[in-house]
Formats: sequence, C-alpha cells, structure tokens
Amino acid sequence: MVTAVDAPVQIEPYDPAWPEAFLAERELLTRVLAPWLVGPIEHVGSTAVPGLAAKPVIDIMAPVKDLESSRASLAALEAIGYCHSPYKAEVEHWLCKPDPGHRTHHLHLVPLDSRLWVERLAFRDLLASDASVARDYAALKYRLAAAHRNDRERYTEEKGPFIERALRRL
Repeated sequence: MVTAVDAPVQIEPYDPAWPEAFLAERELLTRVLAPWLVGPIEHVGSTAVPGLAAKPVIDIMAPVKDLESSRASLAALEAIGYCHSPYKAEVEHWLCKPDPGHRTHHLHLVPLDSRLWVERLAFRDLLASDASVARDYAALKYRLAAAHRNDRERYTEEKGPFIERALRRL
C-alpha cells in the first residue's frame, strides 16, 4: 500500500530509452501476471509516444478479466517491487515502482475492453499520429507541472478536459 510522500511532478524531454524500459518490464510482468492476463500488456501514457515530453515514469497497462479476480495478483506484484494504492479502485488496480517518492513505473491493471482500457489506448494512438495534438498536450503538461509541482492529483485532473476533447474528435 502506498503511504510515502508522492514524488513531485516533473516533465522531461522525450528519452529514446523509454521504449526499451517498457519492453524489459513487460517481459517481467508477463511472467508474473500470466495467471491473470487476458491480452497483451500495453505501453501507455506519454512515454509511449515517440518525441513527446513526459514525466520520466513508464506507464504500463495490463489487461485483466475483472478487478475482483485479479486482486490476487497484487501480492505477486508487491514481491517484485510494486507498491499498491487504492487510487481509482473502481476502475483499476494502480501500482507504482519502486516507491511513491521515486517512481520509475506505473502499472494499471484494467479490465480488457473497459472504457478506461479503450480510451487510454485511443489517446496514446492519437498522440502518436497527430503532431499538433501532441504538441498542444506537451505544452499543457509543462504549464500544469509548473503550477502543480507538488500536487499530482490536481496535475492529472487538469489534463482531463484536454483528453476528453481530443477523444471526442475520434
């Protein structure tokens, strides 16, 4: 369970090492989560979009049948260094690694084909295919990170309207 102080919000230029970091973690997670996975593990968030500035945290989304049956996976994930938090527990199991004060990975266990699953992949793909949306999103993230450096929740919430508008375009 996450109990430490959260890391500040910091946006950095794109790092070409991010995809490799995802692939290494996906390999580990595929083995650990095998009993609960119902599809391929996805790289999501800004680190999944070539050229896009991001918090230097690899966002990973793993598809599960449902939240209840995947609850048992949390102990296996804690054994490999993930910290669980009940953040948005009604739609996902959320974990970070190695700890909330220094995050390198976020892991989202999300029911396959749920609204969250579909929207997160659609937004990633939109950012990767539309340079103007990606540019506007990066500018917004820099502004919000400066305004809410020590309030991750507010930073995330204030990105919401942009994401919703972008998804309505699809």
